Amino acid sequence: MPPIQEIATILGVNLGICIASFVILWAIGCAIKDVTFVDAWWALGLAFMAVTTFFQAEGSAERMQLLLVLSGLWGLRLGLYILWRWRSHGPDRRYVKMLSRAQEAKGWSYPVAAWRLVFMFQAPILWVVSMPVQLGQMSATPVAIGTLGWIGAGLVVFGILFESLADFQLVRFKANKANEGKVLSSGLWRYTRHPNYFGDLCVWFGLWAIAAETGTLGIVSIVGPLLLVVMFVKYSGGPSYEKRLTYQRPGYADYIARTSSLVPWPPKPAGKAAPEVV
Repeated sequence: MPPIQEIATILGVNLGICIASFVILWAIGCAIKDVTFVDAWWALGLAFMAVTTFFQAEGSAERMQLLLVLSGLWGLRLGLYILWRWRSHGPDRRYVKMLSRAQEAKGWSYPVAAWRLVFMFQAPILWVVSMPVQLGQMSATPVAIGTLGWIGAGLVVFGILFESLADFQLVRFKANKANEGKVLSSGLWRYTRHPNYFGDLCVWFGLWAIAAETGTLGIVSIVGPLLLVVMFVKYSGGPSYEKRLTYQRPGYADYIARTSSLVPWPPKPAGKAAPEVV
């Protein structure tokens, strides 16, 4: 393991860069009165933490490159997709409603509401979630990528393909005007209500498996994927928009009842509740 001072320096620099990026994005969001694009930076920023670490750490070149390439592929794919969705569909109604309510109920200005409700906590959360691609590059002695690492790499590729297919199915479904107001319950969406979240978890637990082979530092980085699980299950957009869709779309309550929340699972017959497999 490298000296504690070196580890602290790299993590400190990364945290500073992370905070600075969100301050810049906050200023842009205030200028255009739209913060939807921050979701794209969530993906791109996680990959960027791998880049900033790559230029500071002195770990195993093979492992550093693998973590950099895999996280970069995931981040670019997801980040560019979210940017495209934002430019195609406009502001996210969740953000619009949340910020408008804060301005009306609390008397906050748009910049204050945007900072306190959207940007303030995302920097430290992103920094923690990205621990596998930070700590995984800091092994002081070269450790060849072994079985666990290659299994992790395979899991990352699977996760990218899984969520890419889910996004494609959703885009194709929404492009058909006959599906307006209907619930997508076919393809991957038949087995999980959040195939995109499941794909993300596969990616980050896979990256952790690659990092874990380096020893204590890599193993400790499990805090990143575990925090991601908590965010998806408790605090992400999933719980909030599912509640809204239950009232807005006929059949959505039934879809929730028979379909697993996160981990793909065979759907239950109509009228029977599905297990909340998380």
